[in-house]
Amino acid sequence: MVKAKAVMSIDACGLKLVDPVKVAQVAEAMPGEGAVSDLADVFCLLGEPGRLRLLVALLEAGELCVCDLASVTGMSESAVSHALRLLRAHRVVSVNRRGRMAFYRLADGHVRMLLDLGLTHTGHTTAIHPEHEESP
Repeated sequence: MVKAKAVMSIDACGLKLVDPVKVAQVAEAMPGEGAVSDLADVFCLLGEPGRLRLLVALLEAGELCVCDLASVTGMSESAVSHALRLLRAHRVVSVNRRGRMAFYRLADGHVRMLLDLGLTHTGHTTAIHPEHEESP
């Protein structure tokens, strides 16, 4: 019977800790599971193009109603309402009611900053998307 040799992955560390002080500092600063899960939920919300178009529209306009958001994004009013419910539940947008009309806006400056930074980042970098490359 032939014994298999142990093969170390290129990504594997030969040492368990290279910088134990830095590891301890990072472990102390690491947010709890709930905070990480909430942040992952927000990034998932931002990962859907329709919802992202809604947020960019609100970033530009400041405040819009469902029908105006539907018009500017090319989505149905029903799809906009559904997306806004999700975004409100995660405190990404807030609503201001005036009589029978509801106007939506970004929840706070942090959401605005996150969108601004994301747009700035994508504006000066080129993402590698093999599935989007043109065929010869």
